[in-house]
Amino acid sequence: MAALPRLLVSSVVRGSQQGDSHGGLYLVDMERGASQQVLDWNASGISWDGRGADRGLRGIAIVGQEVFIAAADELFVYDTRFRPLTSYRNPYLGHCHELSVHQGKLYLTSTGFDALLRMDLATRQFDLGLKISNDAGVYNVRAFDPRQPGLAAASNAMHINSVHADSAGVFFSGRNVPALVQITRNAIGAVAGLPRGTHNARPFRGGVLFNDTDSDALVWAGPGKRMTIPVPRYDPATLTHTDADQTKVARQAFGRGLCVLSDTLIAAGSSPTTVSLHDLGAGACIASHNISLDVRNAAHGLAVWPS
Repeated sequence: MAALPRLLVSSVVRGSQQGDSHGGLYLVDMERGASQQVLDWNASGISWDGRGADRGLRGIAIVGQEVFIAAADELFVYDTRFRPLTSYRNPYLGHCHELSVHQGKLYLTSTGFDALLRMDLATRQFDLGLKISNDAGVYNVRAFDPRQPGLAAASNAMHINSVHADSAGVFFSGRNVPALVQITRNAIGAVAGLPRGTHNARPFRGGVLFNDTDSDALVWAGPGKRMTIPVPRYDPATLTHTDADQTKVARQAFGRGLCVLSDTLIAAGSSPTTVSLHDLGAGACIASHNISLDVRNAAHGLAVWPS
């Protein structure tokens, strides 16, 4: 059996207070069962409004020797030793959750605008915006230039929280989007149904792979087949800070963060911040590493760390 991978995971500390850490980055060695915090996110200019607002670190994309990290309304870039290189903002980037890279383009969810943004990695320009709407189950998309003002209004009706780009198009979903939706050059439409509350939905093996967050499970649903693997849970007596979250949204077994390792092996995150390896062939979790038992500390982004 091949050695288990190293993974980079980001976290959000739900209900954290000003002056506290509200997330970080961790390198997790699944083979050794060990982790190291490589970045503590404790910036002072944090917004304290809304669901999660801009607390914590979110989507991850590793491109060559650069590590791109989403943090709500700003995209940060680090080197592989986690030294800051630069950052990017855009007026249409709000409450960004996830990132995806395809053919030199970086796609970002702009949850606060019901939109997707695209950055050209060669020019480092935001060169495309896609404003999404849903009218009684009929999805529509309007392209706009994110370099021009006044072209998209803030909104968060769909809570778009995932994006995946590949040769078949750009796919997205959200907590209030009951489908995996595909955008191509000529069309937009649902390609698979999803339960509400999902995270990290993407096409996989002729079906759809996602965190069924409200049901505490990783799910792959394909033609005539469905595989469900429960998220790890802990004895409630071992959890910490159970009464410290004033927002009342922190809970254990909240599944979020997903990374495909092979045709059968999936890495997934959950809370309190835990990284698990799930074998779709066996239908079981084969390895799990817990980073924190603070119930507020929730995994978010996940990526394979280059060897």
